[in-house]
Amino acid sequence: MNPLRGIALKIASVCIFVSMASLIKAVSDTVPPGQAVFFRSIFALPVIVTWLSLRQELHIGLKTKNPMGHVWRGLIGTSAMGLGFAGLGLLPLPEVTAIGYAAPLLVVIFAAMFLGEEVRAFRLSVVVLGLIGVLIVLSPRLQVNAGEISTRETLGAVVVLMGAVCAALVQVFVRKLVQTESTAAIVFWFSVTASLLSLATLPWGWVVPSPGQIALLILAGLLGGFGQILLTSSYRFADASLIAPFEYTSMLLALTIGYLIFDEVPTLTMLAGATIIIAAGVLIIWRERQLGLERARQRKAVPPQS
Repeated sequence: MNPLRGIALKIASVCIFVSMASLIKAVSDTVPPGQAVFFRSIFALPVIVTWLSLRQELHIGLKTKNPMGHVWRGLIGTSAMGLGFAGLGLLPLPEVTAIGYAAPLLVVIFAAMFLGEEVRAFRLSVVVLGLIGVLIVLSPRLQVNAGEISTRETLGAVVVLMGAVCAALVQVFVRKLVQTESTAAIVFWFSVTASLLSLATLPWGWVVPSPGQIALLILAGLLGGFGQILLTSSYRFADASLIAPFEYTSMLLALTIGYLIFDEVPTLTMLAGATIIIAAGVLIIWRERQLGLERARQRKAVPPQS
């Protein structure tokens, strides 16, 4: 265990994923989301394959005991990615980032529904608090007043929220997959399935990108692969409860890039809602850490069976 290294890897992965999202946003006016998903997935594969080869885990990544599990995880994960990419073309980057924070909150609900995990009053109340924050962020986009809000922005809010729902479902699928599959297999087969599934969007109008757009799309794919590696590696050096809160550093980077690159000025409503969502997420992580410490103390208190 090396907590500082784990935190550094987590922050680096967050920076890379926000940079990747910025590249996708930069081409979103002309490149359809499905085509962006294809580039993001196919060009992440060489990075992932090289990483697994260097770790001598490529043979592990190719093996699977639950192929249909990877298909379903790929289908939902590709949907989450495509919806997120579509939202980047419709809403400011910080707003997309803030709405995306709904995913960890929804995981708590979905884990109770589909995995039978116990959800106590504290976690449920914090989830409700976080969802109130989501509603605050969404509220300006969902007002029924054509003079203040465009159909494009309303669609963007709905699309990004649907993407957060899919992202939460993905985490539930992954929790089930890890019971039989290695991390290497989950990472490898998702890139493969996402690349194949994204080809199904061809009839909806792929375009011939300019050389500059192709360069940005390829770079987004490479960054996605590196980001996944750094994220996976971060959990090898520190507990999840320790490094998870650093996910929220993405808001600072999104605000900076949005302002400097895309001339996006955050509203007070968005900032207030994002603050509530982040606070709820940190409270859930803190509570999980406390429960983990309590369970560890209980295990130590039980004398070993002779």
